[in-house]
Amino acid sequence: MKVNWSGVMPAVTTKFTADDKLDFNMFEVNLKAQLEAGVSGIILGGTLGEASTLLEEEKTQLVRETVRMVDGKVPVIMNIAEQTTRAAILAANKAEEDGAIGLMMLPPMRYKATDHETVTYFSEVAKSTSLPIMIYNNPVDYKIEVTLDMFEEMLKYDNIQAVKESTRDISNVTRIINRFGSRLKILSGVDTLALESLFMGSDGWVSGLVDAFPRETVAVYKLAKAKRYDEALAIYRWFLPLLELDINSLLVQNIKLAEVYTNIGTEFVRAPRLPLQGDERARVIAIIENALKTRPTLPDYLNL
Repeated sequence: MKVNWSGVMPAVTTKFTADDKLDFNMFEVNLKAQLEAGVSGIILGGTLGEASTLLEEEKTQLVRETVRMVDGKVPVIMNIAEQTTRAAILAANKAEEDGAIGLMMLPPMRYKATDHETVTYFSEVAKSTSLPIMIYNNPVDYKIEVTLDMFEEMLKYDNIQAVKESTRDISNVTRIINRFGSRLKILSGVDTLALESLFMGSDGWVSGLVDAFPRETVAVYKLAKAKRYDEALAIYRWFLPLLELDINSLLVQNIKLAEVYTNIGTEFVRAPRLPLQGDERARVIAIIENALKTRPTLPDYLNL
């Protein structure tokens, strides 16, 4: 199966039981909702997937079970977030062995690599795997920016194919298109800039709130690509208070709480994370409840 690097790709949450085990029953409930809504791929092991808390054997279970549940309907993509080049190569090879069809890759964790070190890191992994790669460019959170000049060096590797564009600079979409044309696919990685990014020419959207609201997310994407801009914008304006829950340090707890309210998730997170409490919990619940009260009627977006 080929990864087209377009459409909506959920960065799915990892589901846990009350006793801190992987909860594949609820995970399958959510996965089914994503597939029925029309997503184009499933991304595992990102920030929302609480990857830094997962044991290596749990990552293997997660990939293998997801591949089984998806059953070839869409690509399964595994995130690589490692501290060393050697560990990243091993993780990429293990993901391929477990059945992943593509990789999303962060720059080196914890160490603020230089431009040359970052390019070498991505390049060495690209040379070690046959899987297509999407570079996650998020200098706001991870302190390393992958510049256009750095991409120029890396694009000699055919399997470096896409960027999850999370610089927060909407003009960067145009810069990438002007520089590389269609050679580097662009997926918006910031929920609150997703429609703007699509209007500027992005190919897809790696979303967080899709985990709780899959149909609305895919509808916005499909309507925008069909040039039904007013309809896309109306849904997006309704969606924005929810989307802002993604650009918050408590995004995992926020989105898992939203999944509870839409009946496709649980609130269990892995310590040291804890579920929301007090005033912040009440604030997020108010946003979710208001969104549910005013939830829009969607057009037949799957047949656009």
